[in-house]
Amino acid sequence: MNEVNVQTNNMPSQVVGGHQIIVLLIDDQAIVGEAVRRMLVGEENIVFHFCSDPTKAIALANELSPTVILQDLVMPDVDGLTLAKFFRRNPQTKNVPLIVLSSKEEPKTKAEAFAIGANDYLVKLPDKIELVARIRHHSAGYINMLERDEAFKALQESQRLLAAELAEAAAYVVSILPKKLDGDIKTDWKYVSSTSLGGDAFGYKWLDEDHFAMYLLDVCGHGVGAALLSISVMEVMRSSNMTNTDFANPGNVLTRLNDEFQMEDHNDMNFTIWYGVYSRKYRRVVYSSGGHPPAFFISGKSTSDLKLHELTSQGPIIGAFPGIKYDNCEIQAEEFSKLVIYSDGVYEITRPGQPDWTLESFVEYISATVKSSDFHVEKIYRDVIGMHGSENLDDDFSIVEINLA
Repeated sequence: MNEVNVQTNNMPSQVVGGHQIIVLLIDDQAIVGEAVRRMLVGEENIVFHFCSDPTKAIALANELSPTVILQDLVMPDVDGLTLAKFFRRNPQTKNVPLIVLSSKEEPKTKAEAFAIGANDYLVKLPDKIELVARIRHHSAGYINMLERDEAFKALQESQRLLAAELAEAAAYVVSILPKKLDGDIKTDWKYVSSTSLGGDAFGYKWLDEDHFAMYLLDVCGHGVGAALLSISVMEVMRSSNMTNTDFANPGNVLTRLNDEFQMEDHNDMNFTIWYGVYSRKYRRVVYSSGGHPPAFFISGKSTSDLKLHELTSQGPIIGAFPGIKYDNCEIQAEEFSKLVIYSDGVYEITRPGQPDWTLESFVEYISATVKSSDFHVEKIYRDVIGMHGSENLDDDFSIVEINLA
């Protein structure tokens, strides 16, 4: 009998984690193969295969993918320990539990078998109860390893797909950000999405010949959902398409956004926003904010006389409370005036071995550099990266600089 394949039970009950127990016995004696088959014939979820030709054992194991291998140590043509070494060097069987079978107890042989990677040693033939227990024990451990590896591969694939989705969403956000202006009003900005993609978005545009609108918003949370909400709000702002809304009136804009984007209608997500409108005729900025950090208004009669003003109207987060009316505030622009709007990802920065950066730290930083000719958004980003010690930030980095004069 060169090879006998016998499935002892076709019922898949008690399958370990979705895997059947597959036993491959390699022994040159057909009587041993028949004896083991009879021991396993009444056992649930054990599929038994017998190979009496050790020269075909590796090929058969590759074909069957056993969960445990029973192998005799004394066979013609092939030395049992040598075959065990082959099993351990073969990529498809290197981790499969290997139980070596011997006709007698030999401590030296046992030691050699364990040294080359055998998992167990049995004097043949053992009692049925013991044999079945060892088969189930070793198979369960191996199957657990297979399931762990399968789960890890599934997780890797899921992470790959999520990363691809985040990258696609981030690329789209960048594609709809405004072009930098270099006319009467000059703009510059820096946007770097975090590895988990936040919900930052910003924009600016002329509403008419006199009014220039500008805003920056930050949706709570991270991921594609946050990005989609920020894009939805951004589309409203870009198109000025929201009923009963005066886009030259920041308080009215935020009031209407709060009406249209209530959390209960948008997967419990809300967002912060700073929105302002500059009047070229009156050289005045009217603004309103909802839960957003204050914008910086840097203004003076000359570049050596610049002062820093923090602009906020203390309104609540958009979408958190229905029926809120947002108020306007205003500030007069001088000969030299610029506005800096940003998200909290610019200042909520961890620093290795030092206290985390905060809004107060960021205000101090801006105050110290506001009169410098080297003040620009790229330098701010590089300084933040230097403090953080890595370009991989925990949140989106978004900052907009608007020179009004």
